[in-house]
Amino acid sequence: MSNAEEYKACTPIPVNPDFFNPTCNLPYGLTVEHIRRAMKDFIDFLGFINQQLYAKGMPRIESFLMPANFSSIVGEFINNRIPEYCPYLVKNRYHNGHPDLIPKGMFPGDAVQYAHDGIEVKASRYAQGWQGHNPESVWLMVFHFDSNTAGDSMRGSTPKPFCFKGVYAARLEQDDWAFSGRSDASRRTITASVTQSGTKKMKANWIYKDSTELKR
Repeated sequence: MSNAEEYKACTPIPVNPDFFNPTCNLPYGLTVEHIRRAMKDFIDFLGFINQQLYAKGMPRIESFLMPANFSSIVGEFINNRIPEYCPYLVKNRYHNGHPDLIPKGMFPGDAVQYAHDGIEVKASRYAQGWQGHNPESVWLMVFHFDSNTAGDSMRGSTPKPFCFKGVYAARLEQDDWAFSGRSDASRRTITASVTQSGTKKMKANWIYKDSTELKR
């Protein structure tokens, strides 16, 4: 790995305005422009952080955090930025409340432990097989991205810049999820996975696709 390759990877690939779907269906007054601006903010944030780390001789943030932790950062950043642009949505103020974004003023203090109104937001390196904690009726929006991981340095993988690959959203019902239990001996967190029917709904209502995803 050369310093030039690592330095180049510190600058994420910009969000391309031509890759958005102007005819997608979005709820609660959310628009493609709101999402685009939130994505751009993350690109600017990550580029700034990684360039500062590089200047100190430190690895990029996605190269040392556990993959799930980095995905959480992407999702939480988007959760915080969308309400800055969409006046109809707020970040759920209830600790670990569900869903992540709720209609402004619908619940006291803009906080609710659990509701079907709102949008659950997730970020993932995977183009499908997305997971949640429970099968539920809710709007789900997934930000699919590509980046290096902590394991890449051990494998000698080439540095690559962060890139949003796609954004998908749909109103899912309980039967669009498959519950994944666990054995008594397992310590794995109980999860539910989006089924093929749910994935099909979300892919049909795509919001953003990069040039490689557009060919699929």
